[in-house]
Amino acid sequence: MTSPRANTAVDESRITLDALRRWNVGLGALHLAQAVVVIVLTNARSLPVTAAFANGPPGQPRGPLQLETLFSYRIGWAVAAFLLLSATFHGLVASGWGFRRYGREIHASRNRFRWVEYSLSASVMIVLIAGTVGITDVAALLALFGTNAAMILFGWLMETTSRPGREVSWTPFGFGCIVGIVPWIAIVIYLVGAGGNVPSFVYGIFVSLFVFFNCFAVNQLLQYRARGRWADYRYGERVYMILSLVAKSLLAWQVFANVLT
Repeated sequence: MTSPRANTAVDESRITLDALRRWNVGLGALHLAQAVVVIVLTNARSLPVTAAFANGPPGQPRGPLQLETLFSYRIGWAVAAFLLLSATFHGLVASGWGFRRYGREIHASRNRFRWVEYSLSASVMIVLIAGTVGITDVAALLALFGTNAAMILFGWLMETTSRPGREVSWTPFGFGCIVGIVPWIAIVIYLVGAGGNVPSFVYGIFVSLFVFFNCFAVNQLLQYRARGRWADYRYGERVYMILSLVAKSLLAWQVFANVLT
């Protein structure tokens, strides 16, 4: 049940649902335009997905493990994928069918559309970042994708079990922070282990995306503490849109400029 305070804050918001709809249309168009540019201009560079299968009893291999390449994926298509996912969901919530449901979600101080999209797009981004530092094992990549998706879905749980400024359970937020740091620890291990052999732009990707991924958590923290402008849930919703566009654009064009041209 939505608290009276939450409903009042939504009803008195200066940010109308129609304004949020326009934001979704505009940002969807920007994501789509970037995806089209990447697809048209990308080269054929790819990253492998590998596995090293057991060749004997545990601890008693019959010989050195052989690294096998299961398949490779085009880097440009991976970049386009997370941009297209955002464009698709922005378009969905701006459509007639989606907008009615989106309006009900915002009125209840939540947006489950957002968490589904992030669980897919941000997890693709993590897999791509991992690939740039040399993490190619199929099991590791699946684990990183799943771990990041779990972090995002804790955000869903936070919004469906709490209300900003009142009746807040911080357990999902705390668990999300714990789970969310795991992929970054794995990436740091590979960056350090490379001993300076990783190109400098990869460090730029790591730092910039780590900062922006954490900005999403800060935005939710401010929303649920109802501090300043964030007392208006719709303001936080708009900040999420901006953060999503900037984070995806940063990764896309850092990769494009240094790998895909």
